[in-house]
Amino acid sequence: MATSDTDPATIEGPARVPLSRRHMLRMGAAAAGGAVLVGTAEATSAQAAPVGAKRVLRAPALAPGDRVRVVSPGSTPDPTNMARGIEILRSWGLEVELGRHVFTKYGYLAGTDAQRLADLNAALTDPGIRAVFAARGGYGTQRIVDQIDVSVLRRDPRVVVGFSDITSIHGKLWRDTGLVTFYGPMVNWSDDRTGPESAEALRRAVMTTAPVTISRDPAETAASVVVPGRASGPLLGGCLTLISTSLGAEDSPKFDGAILFFEDVDEAPYSIDSMLTELRRVGVLRRVAGVVIGQITNSVGEPGEWDAAAMLKDRLYDLGVPVLGGLRLGHGDGQLTVPLGSRATIDATAGTLTVEPGVRPR
Repeated sequence: MATSDTDPATIEGPARVPLSRRHMLRMGAAAAGGAVLVGTAEATSAQAAPVGAKRVLRAPALAPGDRVRVVSPGSTPDPTNMARGIEILRSWGLEVELGRHVFTKYGYLAGTDAQRLADLNAALTDPGIRAVFAARGGYGTQRIVDQIDVSVLRRDPRVVVGFSDITSIHGKLWRDTGLVTFYGPMVNWSDDRTGPESAEALRRAVMTTAPVTISRDPAETAASVVVPGRASGPLLGGCLTLISTSLGAEDSPKFDGAILFFEDVDEAPYSIDSMLTELRRVGVLRRVAGVVIGQITNSVGEPGEWDAAAMLKDRLYDLGVPVLGGLRLGHGDGQLTVPLGSRATIDATAGTLTVEPGVRPR
């Protein structure tokens, strides 16, 4: 249930200059080649072991009759798309409530920071709410993420769903509580982008205790990015822009021994290169057990330069860990849902990612 969040923000000046979400995040933080070779992993298991076991929290699986709350931690959703998303949730028997400021507009945000935070914290602490669904992404969660109230989640975990800008919330909840959350479509639903398969994948992820298995899609931009091998670890990550701009902050999880998952939208190959280089320089990519690449959407470079796949091979093939690209996770068509924080196994040779259930039996 998500808009693609691909429309760039703009600023007024002598000309209207498009700004990617990454540029907005960087501004906010400041205010507060050659031939590509086929990669091989020298080992088929994790090259880095977890530095310490985190107690993993799983919410009970959702069931018909459960109350769920929709909130807007970032940008304002479209009422028509929201109506479709709510219709889908209700078709599963869920009782859908809206946060007070879901449709509020405050600049490019869905209300002031205080309003968005109040709605999110109310949903995370209300004992009757069994799931929190993000209305949409856009921009704004990093402005409020450090003030999220996680106290109730430790004794009363609930399902949390969203992607894109919601990456910050996923990271914060994992780091502070060990809660497994879900990287999947939001309630600002587009049938053109997320059809019946997307809806069923989301339903199965949050309403059943079946493991999630996703296979490489040859049509995806990063499908040719493969380093054979197998690796296991907690699946962590999300939108690469949010991973990059959260480094060193309280919503940045420790990736030691993890399967790093990333995807992004509207970022040129050189921009993704820059963010991956940052992860290399600070040591993140030296400590992961493996890498999973989701949908690299609308990544267009200049003629004669590397395309996105070639750039990814150049940045990832020398890590010595399995790499699996081409999964339908992210901003592209046919988006699927995956639990973040659950133990995952990538088999890059077979082209599969298998993740343990993100919810527990009721």
